[in-house]
Amino acid sequence: MRYGSHLPKKHGVPNCSSCPCAQQGLLSACQHEQLALLSTSKVSQFYLKGQLIYTQGSQCQGLHCIYQGKVKITKIAGDGKEQIIRLANTGDVVGVCALLGETTYQTSAVALEDCVACLIPRQDILTLLQSNVQFVGAIMKQLSQALNMADHRTLTMAYKPVRERLAEALLLLRDTYHQDASQLFTIAISREDLASLVGTAKETVSRLLSELKEEGIIATKGSSITLLQPQTLVEISTQYD
Repeated sequence: MRYGSHLPKKHGVPNCSSCPCAQQGLLSACQHEQLALLSTSKVSQFYLKGQLIYTQGSQCQGLHCIYQGKVKITKIAGDGKEQIIRLANTGDVVGVCALLGETTYQTSAVALEDCVACLIPRQDILTLLQSNVQFVGAIMKQLSQALNMADHRTLTMAYKPVRERLAEALLLLRDTYHQDASQLFTIAISREDLASLVGTAKETVSRLLSELKEEGIIATKGSSITLLQPQTLVEISTQYD
């Protein structure tokens, strides 16, 4: 995988004051003057589908804000297999744990589609933490949510059968990326990525998707999956709760 390149002219340079991260995400706790300062120090880059935004084991450079696109947060397990541990969307920030704790990334961030992300230098974020109590609270809230999500995933992987985990993964994709609630949710995702998210083999995911398709719960076309009966998926995913 390759790292990103500078923004093509057609994308323009993101401005922190009008960024989705500042409207609804972590940076919404910042004052206008603080956002203006961050805009001068950040580096915006364009990433093709499959490119690394940051990689596990590398030195933490700062906070990564997703200006546009879908991103997966992955970790290489002891057996060398990749697991998707989190999904990120436009307006999300990634790399918070490495920024505040370890000096190296414990995960990798990879573009699920062509996307734009901005890197705010680590020192600027640390300075912001010293001067903005609201920002500290927002950071703590995000860390708490990440911890709760990790606990839930641990229980899911330990106790739920694969079919239930697949249903939950499909619902997670919908909850993360669905933009129009009036329309059925459709997403293009490789079977490898879906298997990594579920924590099973690609062949198992393909077989279970075929079963869900035969039952009329989903529809598939190539790599695209459409959720026809999301409520049924909820019932399947919560069967062992």
